[in-house]
Amino acid sequence: MSADVVTVIALIILLALMAIGTPIFISLGLAGAVGIYLMSGSKGLFQLPASIISQVNSFLLVAIPLYVLMGELIFISGIGRDIYNAFSKWLNRIPGGLAIATIYSCALFGAMCGVSIAGVAAIGTMAIPEMLRRGYDKKIAAGAVAAAGALAVLIPPSISFIIYGSLSGESVAKLFIGGIIPGIILATMMALYVFFRVLLNPKLAPREFLHVSWREKIASLRRLWVVLILILFVLGSIYTGIATPTEAAAIGVAGSLAITIFYKTINWKSFVRALSNSTRISASLLIILACAFAFSQFLNLVRVPERVAEWATRLELPGIVVILIFMGVLILLGCIIDGASLIIVTTPIMLPAVKALGFDPLWFGILMVLNVEIAVITPPVGLNLYTLKSIAEDLTIDEIIRGTAPYIVVDTLCLLLFVFAPSLALWLPSTMR
Repeated sequence: MSADVVTVIALIILLALMAIGTPIFISLGLAGAVGIYLMSGSKGLFQLPASIISQVNSFLLVAIPLYVLMGELIFISGIGRDIYNAFSKWLNRIPGGLAIATIYSCALFGAMCGVSIAGVAAIGTMAIPEMLRRGYDKKIAAGAVAAAGALAVLIPPSISFIIYGSLSGESVAKLFIGGIIPGIILATMMALYVFFRVLLNPKLAPREFLHVSWREKIASLRRLWVVLILILFVLGSIYTGIATPTEAAAIGVAGSLAITIFYKTINWKSFVRALSNSTRISASLLIILACAFAFSQFLNLVRVPERVAEWATRLELPGIVVILIFMGVLILLGCIIDGASLIIVTTPIMLPAVKALGFDPLWFGILMVLNVEIAVITPPVGLNLYTLKSIAEDLTIDEIIRGTAPYIVVDTLCLLLFVFAPSLALWLPSTMR
């Protein structure tokens, strides 16, 4: 059987399984196993487990459960409440101030946690009731939380960057540092969107002009020193080369555990729950990664990455146009598969073409994660949408989707900015030792 026919069969199996709601790891694993069997017979299948184990047995991937556990402990610590309280006091007189405070709170929380749904849950449980109590439009409130919660995907430490780094061989440390400027710019673009929309239609977010003294504002910052210290230890140790991303994750876990003990917000029951949640999330990500390696091995067997690279270099189009085509494909795929799977499935196919066209793989990794930022808020699969619904009973899923839709445009504009201005993303990593 020819490689082309086998490729078509494997893709049909993959798409058919996904269409009927089969978990993504089963879809990837089964499609890859069938493809390998049709190309190499039972010998290829016998070699598959050893290949998967060699890929998953990586010191770099140890960072995934550590960062997930760090996020769970940060959630228990109640720091999200302190962050939101500080931003809301400083921004309360600005049009849409509470929504803008929510956005920057999610950004700062994301700098301590690489899981977007944790940011939605931690900030959303406080921000949504407060905004609705102040008379904010439900869609404005929902969009600010769901979209800004996704900033944890981009702002380091990010699990998405770890996955891309493990697949591409790029430095996760440089990917982390490369996500800082895009994260700040995207958060600011979201805040500007809220500001101008409320400025044009003040009914969306009534202003109460509550008087907050300078003493109260400064007092709200007192509990944030632990946040800054934790971020400094984790990202600073990576930037200076003192620690690898995995070692920095261990520092982050120790620091976040110390914070929960210092503020007396943890007990044995909540600690066990944090371990259980982080184990479940990490196992889900790693089994997807393992099955994706099987599918990747099949793609390499039938030379799909090489063919895509040859196709891209033969096109009589500027390389940047090919990148834009890839971005469009990623946005569409993000509507039907989750962010982690998006990176795992597409990186082995697209990255050889990106390298063949002479583009920086580090830059492409940042673009890839910006696409994941969009994927977690696009229906029908967007995890942030359903996470917000689970914690906000006053909001319908329709209100959440409609409130989040404008941020897809904001995210796309930010993506285009970094497509055409790669130096914005690459400058900070270039300063690392």
